[in-house]
Amino acid sequence: QVQLVESGGGLVQAGGSLRLSCAFSGRTFRSYTMGWFRQAPGKEREFVASIRWSGGSTYYADSVKGRFTISRDNAKNTVYLQMNSLKPEDTAVYYCASNLGGLGLPSDEYKYWGQGTQVTVSS
Repeated sequence: QVQLVESGGGLVQAGGSLRLSCAFSGRTFRSYTMGWFRQAPGKEREFVASIRWSGGSTYYADSVKGRFTISRDNAKNTVYLQMNSLKPEDTAVYYCASNLGGLGLPSDEYKYWGQGTQVTVSS
């Protein structure tokens, strides 16, 4: 089965940067679309970014567009989320998610999920 393990979360000051990693195992990574979601306290989980299994298309939530970059390294079975110009409102638990195939559209449902990693942005 697919297993996803996030890492790289932590505490950072507003305006700072952080890079999240998600290690994929159990299946053929290059066949899976990958996404990042986040959930702040008291709020619903929301889409952040995604990258298609082919690596040919990426999507971003309006709130992070221009600040965050999603990428994948198929040789390392890892997807990354580079987070720049962080804001306090970016504070949330960030989850890695995966689907076999798919387009990686922001509205897509994901079958596989990691345990989450906490990102806290202080003002």
